[in-house]
Amino acid sequence: MSVIKKQPLAVNGKTQRIRVLAVDDHPIYRDGLAAVLALHSDLELVAEAGDGASALEAYRTHLPDVTLMDLSMPVMGGVEAIAKIVEEFPTARIIALTTFQGDTDIHRALEAGARGYLLKDVLRNEVADAIRAVWRQGWILPDAVARRLAEYVPRVELTDRELEVLQLMAAGLRNKEIAAQIHRTEATVKVHVLHVLSKLQAQDRTEAVVIALKRGIIRLN
Repeated sequence: MSVIKKQPLAVNGKTQRIRVLAVDDHPIYRDGLAAVLALHSDLELVAEAGDGASALEAYRTHLPDVTLMDLSMPVMGGVEAIAKIVEEFPTARIIALTTFQGDTDIHRALEAGARGYLLKDVLRNEVADAIRAVWRQGWILPDAVARRLAEYVPRVELTDRELEVLQLMAAGLRNKEIAAQIHRTEATVKVHVLHVLSKLQAQDRTEAVVIALKRGIIRLN
């Protein structure tokens, strides 16, 4: 974690800048965020963190107005970090940042307590506008993200075991191999597979895996 020296107040000397914590495990991306924020006189980067655990520590130390939180990080992922921060600081304003576009990722972040969700490839002005919107209005959900959520209604709820089976299906394992992996009978695995196909409305295993990857339900290792 690196701490950024606090900048002076805004132009009129009365309105304090919106203080931002940037969390991402890629230093180059954090540098990009720092460069974007430096272009706006009403925004101030007060701290950075490279994982969820450091983000929690940085939040406690700096109490930022808005936090930009990557979802995929080592040590502690973004969703878990969001949940822990919000549990300790219920009014925390956190914007989830990710390269993934699956509706499952969006739901996980919002359910953890995120006030907004942005894809990392948005234009730099959109990041600044999102920070202002979350600070002033309490939330931000871009049209593209809202459409993504609306595209998949109702949500798919898979059990932990079904998710495990689906992940092994994505790895190319057949039912017999999956059974050996999870220490269950092949018949039990077949039932899990049927449930997965039904819930994802897929015709076969390949389609189920494609749908799950598209929606962010599973990830390829």
